[in-house]
Amino acid sequence: MKQQNSIIYKGPSLIDGSPIVVIAIVKSSNRKTGDMVQTYILCDNGLDPMENSKLGNDFSICGNCKHRGEALTPAHPDFGRYKMAKGRTCYVALFQGVLITWKHYKKGGYPTAQGHKAIAALGAGRMVRIGTYGDGAAVPNYIWDSLLSEAKGYTAYSHQSDTIDVDPMIYMISADDETQARQAWQRGNRTFRVIQKTDELVKGSEILCPASKEAGRRATCDTCKLCAGASIKAKSIAIVQH
Repeated sequence: MKQQNSIIYKGPSLIDGSPIVVIAIVKSSNRKTGDMVQTYILCDNGLDPMENSKLGNDFSICGNCKHRGEALTPAHPDFGRYKMAKGRTCYVALFQGVLITWKHYKKGGYPTAQGHKAIAALGAGRMVRIGTYGDGAAVPNYIWDSLLSEAKGYTAYSHQSDTIDVDPMIYMISADDETQARQAWQRGNRTFRVIQKTDELVKGSEILCPASKEAGRRATCDTCKLCAGASIKAKSIAIVQH
């Protein structure tokens, strides 16, 4: 079956029940990740991703992630100054691949992959990135089970482990600080966290992301394969904020 960019889910978010859509992009030129199947989890409410960020609607796809920034209402004095949430620190540039994908979706440019076999074919023999944008925990597990069923491997991260059921065997638990990371380690989970400088690494428990500048870009995500939750035995990962 031919691999083509496709919608793999349309339905309620598991975070708050709002309508979302998941689009799988089968080819990528991302320098850090390499050529992985990229999955964009988007609000499906008619507003573009930057508007949804600004208004706080991205809660339905990103949950309680602190990197979302401060949502603004039209009554806020800074509302006209910002195109997205105030103080947003997420590394995902909404005006690039996310916006391009959303615009193509709104034009009806993506077919729907229906059923297990069609979704599985999109990931067959490939590395898959769960949540290129958005938190994979917003999406029913059966979608990811299908996409990963014939895949070579995957990366996955979630900030939602304290609020909804997140499978630590699949997801790296996104930790906001060392305390959260240590709590996750005590539960047998692996973590991914953003640090400000390399000396914040917890020696013996964490390593720098091998695809990062600070680690010498020794690998890309599609060759590294370390961000696969507790399904593999490895140290947790940290990356200097970029």
